[in-house]
Amino acid sequence: MNTSAASAPKTPPGPPADKRREGTRRRLFEAAVTLIAEQGFSSTTVEEIAERAGVAKGTVYYNFASKSVLFEELLRHGIELLRDALQEAADTVAARGGGSVDALDAMIRSGLAFIDRYPALTQLYAAELWRTNRAWQSTLMVVRAQVLAVIEAVLRDGVARDELSAEIDTGLTASALFGMVLVAGVDWKSHQPQRSIDDVHAALSLLVQGRVGGTRAPGPAA
Repeated sequence: MNTSAASAPKTPPGPPADKRREGTRRRLFEAAVTLIAEQGFSSTTVEEIAERAGVAKGTVYYNFASKSVLFEELLRHGIELLRDALQEAADTVAARGGGSVDALDAMIRSGLAFIDRYPALTQLYAAELWRTNRAWQSTLMVVRAQVLAVIEAVLRDGVARDELSAEIDTGLTASALFGMVLVAGVDWKSHQPQRSIDDVHAALSLLVQGRVGGTRAPGPAA
């Protein structure tokens, strides 16, 4: 009887390799975004990223072909997190029967929460968004389009349900809403950190309720 299969050594149980690698990549992302936000992309070295992440320099190149690839993947990863957060906010409102303006308001709150949690990443994204000479520009445009598509879908649904005016340019309005949250959020974290997320959200919510929704926020009770 062939016993080779039965007698073959078994791999001891342990965390899957992909989870270990994901943890390493996450530490590299966090180290890179902090350093690049502090001193700029050109001034940040792979050695510094590795040291901040607590790994060997070779580990950086094992996971990413170069510093540029690391940064490109960092931006992609971060904006995909934002996209998923916005989609979840919209889906949660839809599941409880809320309208499109409620969904947009929830997405604003979700976007501000993301900026509050990842201020350095948001500042990097805002800075890179306007540069056209970077190797990762095409990737940045792809993930930006994914975020805008989530917002635009809510706007289109609102128009289809007669909750929003059919005159709305959904593509441009999606860009305007995204830009509003991005710029207001960066300004908040950089220049008005004493303000609470509730305060900032309330201010932006008034703009959406009054301009996109076409309604006026209720005043104080008589």
